Amino acid sequence: MDSVWHPQCFRCLACSEPISDSEFAVHEDHSYHSSCYKENFHPKCDVCKNFIRTNKNGLIEYRAHPFWMQKYCPSHDNDGTPRCCSCERMEPKDIKYITLDDGRKLCLECLYTSIMDTDECQPVYIDIQEFYEGLNMKVEQQIPLLLVERQGLNEAREVEKMGHHLPETRGLCLSEEQIVRMISRRPIIGPGNKMIDISTAPQKLVRRCEVTAILVLYALPRLLTGYILAHEMMHAYLRLKGYRIRSPEVEEGICQVLAHLWLESEIVSGSSSSIATTSEAAAVAAEAAVAAEATATPSSPSSLVKKGEKTDFEKKLGEFFKHQIETDPSAIYGDGFRAGIRAVERYGLRGTLDHIKRSGSFPS
Repeated sequence: MDSVWHPQCFRCLACSEPISDSEFAVHEDHSYHSSCYKENFHPKCDVCKNFIRTNKNGLIEYRAHPFWMQKYCPSHDNDGTPRCCSCERMEPKDIKYITLDDGRKLCLECLYTSIMDTDECQPVYIDIQEFYEGLNMKVEQQIPLLLVERQGLNEAREVEKMGHHLPETRGLCLSEEQIVRMISRRPIIGPGNKMIDISTAPQKLVRRCEVTAILVLYALPRLLTGYILAHEMMHAYLRLKGYRIRSPEVEEGICQVLAHLWLESEIVSGSSSSIATTSEAAAVAAEAAVAAEATATPSSPSSLVKKGEKTDFEKKLGEFFKHQIETDPSAIYGDGFRAGIRAVERYGLRGTLDHIKRSGSFPS
């Protein structure tokens, strides 16, 4: 930029107008008005949509989600900005997430394939059963699957008084007789994008074998519901087949391996039949939310998605759940999974399971 310019020739690359200010910006040997440079190159927050402020040292400082790379101001970590309970993305100011009765937030893309009641979940359950059968791990017993609210899940966990669970439980494999309130009808999206009219029904669980039921938290997208179900199904398989595993790292680890394998199979099976982009999925979900609010009737955008067909976002969401499993820092779930997947890659699934049954540990 050491050249000599006519005033009318020294122009901003962005707006093509002459630069008359004494201060201007240079980027890759091109000149810009300071305001044009900021508009084109200064990062904006994906949440509040404002330019990200510089810190006290004059440096641009922001946070970014490690998977989605959603950029946001550091202040949003502490200002109560909601996150989707499924994909973890923060709620942008121009999009209103769905508010569930227990306070969880659900983004519109995750709403698109959300499973809201027990009947809706049965096709996913059949998919999981077929997946296990394809691995020669068929579960002969008929185990009830119930979708429940968070309170019902926590109450059932207290009755069990056993097992190792994440800080927020999203699934349970039960072995005790008890009465559980299941979600019996898809709730309604009411004013302000709030879920209302939660319909539940009591279900008495009778002990006919080592497992009385599998519970899964309602209002999660299909892939997350299936991932949780595949994990809990492995707990059921281990109990029903007589495995006696003392190490929580081994039991939770091999359950995470099966959940990871199921996610992989789903991503591969849906890779050639995308039916909508992320924005289209959000648009359909938003229309469903508006229609439901206007008519006060249950709306099910997930019914528009046929088995095997996945949106671009759903495939990305599946990769996110795999990433969560693979990078989990916890000793029981994270280290357990990594030890389990190494064993399966080296000895195969059947060889690993045989070793676990004999010794209670992963083969080394």
